[in-house]
Amino acid sequence: MATIRKRGDTYQIRVSCGFEIDGKRKERSMTWKPKKGMTEKQIEKELNRQVVLFEEENQIEEPVHSITFRELADEWFEEYAKYNLRFTTYDKMELLTKRIYPAIGNIEMSELTTRTIQMFINSLAKDGANKKTGGPLSSKSIRNYLGFISDIFGYAVKMDMLPENPCQKVSVPRGEKKERQIYSLEEMNLFLSKLDNEPLRHKVFFYLLSYSGFRRSEMLGLEWRDIDFGNGIISVKRASNHTTQHGTYTDTTKTKLSRRSIKVSKIITDLLLELKHEQEQNEISFGDKWIKTERVFSGLLGREISNGTPYNWLRRFCKRNNLNCYGLHSFRHFVASSLITSGLDVTTVSRTLGHSNSTTTLNIYSHTFQTAQAKVAETMDDVLGFSNQNEKNAI
Repeated sequence: MATIRKRGDTYQIRVSCGFEIDGKRKERSMTWKPKKGMTEKQIEKELNRQVVLFEEENQIEEPVHSITFRELADEWFEEYAKYNLRFTTYDKMELLTKRIYPAIGNIEMSELTTRTIQMFINSLAKDGANKKTGGPLSSKSIRNYLGFISDIFGYAVKMDMLPENPCQKVSVPRGEKKERQIYSLEEMNLFLSKLDNEPLRHKVFFYLLSYSGFRRSEMLGLEWRDIDFGNGIISVKRASNHTTQHGTYTDTTKTKLSRRSIKVSKIITDLLLELKHEQEQNEISFGDKWIKTERVFSGLLGREISNGTPYNWLRRFCKRNNLNCYGLHSFRHFVASSLITSGLDVTTVSRTLGHSNSTTTLNIYSHTFQTAQAKVAETMDDVLGFSNQNEKNAI
C-alpha cells in the first residue's frame, strides 16, 4: 500500500516492493508535482492516478521472498531459537536440518508450495527413510520435521515476508502404530530381583524409576534436599540435561506441572537413605577428589552423570542377565499402566506423571484406559451377583 506525503507544492509517493535477501524491507519512492492552475479536485484525481501507475510499475519487481529456506532458517535459529528454546530442543531442531536442508534448503521461500512440502513429508514415510531400521520414519518423527518447517514459515509470516503458512494444509501420512513396549509385572519383579548384587546407586535408581515413573532428566536432577525422609515424599523441582555444546547442565522441568511431589514406600526411602550414607562415606574417602553436587544420583566421585549413562548401564545389565531391554521410558509406561489398571482416575495419573494436562495422558494411554474400563462390567457383575446368574443362564 502506498503512502503519500506532501512537501511544499510537491507530493512524495512511497511504495513497498518486497524485502532484500537479508530480510530488510525494500521501498521505492517518486515525487510528483501538479501542473500550475490545477484545481484541488484535479490534483486529487491525478495524484490517485499517479499512485496506481507507480504501484503497478513496481509489481514487476521480484517478490518479497527472495530468500531461501535455509537462509531464513539460519536467521530463525540466530534471532529466535537461541533466545526462546531450551538447549535440548534447539539441538533437536538442528538435527532435523540435516535432512531438510538437502531437500528444500536451497529453494526460495516464495517457491515452496504446499505440494512441495507435502512431497518431502511423504518421502519420510517411505521404506528406507529410517536409516536404523530401513523402514519409514514414525509418524511422531515426521510431525517433528513438519513442525520445524512450519515454525520457519510462521516466522516468515510474522515478519511480513509471506501472507500465509503453506504447512497448514500439509498432512502427515498414517504410519503403522508401533506397539508400546511395557514391562509386565512378572518381568518387572524379575528385573528388580536381579539388582540385588549390583552397585547400590544403580539399584536405587531403577527401584525409584519403576516406582515413580519419573522422566530420566527428572531422576538425574534430584537433589537430597528434594527428599523428605520423615514423610516419605519426593519432590521434582528441576531436570538435568545434556547437549554437545553445553555438556551436562541443570534445567527447568519439562512443563510447569512437571514440578510435583509424590509419596513413596518406606522401602524406597530406606534405599535412598542407604545411598546417602554411601555418598557421605565416599566423600570422606576421596577427600579433595570428591565433587560435591548434592545430586542423588552421581558418578563415583560425586560428579553429575550425563543422560546417556543410565541407558548404557541398563542395556549392559539386561544383556548380562538375559532380560528384555525396552529402554528407560518403558519404566514410565509401566507405572502409568499399573496406576490405570488399578483404577486410578486420569487426573490423578496425569498429575503423578507430570503431564501438562489430562488430555496428554488420555492420548498416550487411551488403549490402557479402554482396557481398564472394560473391566468395570466384570466388577459390577461380581458385586451384584450377576456373574452367577449369567453362568446359570449359560447352562
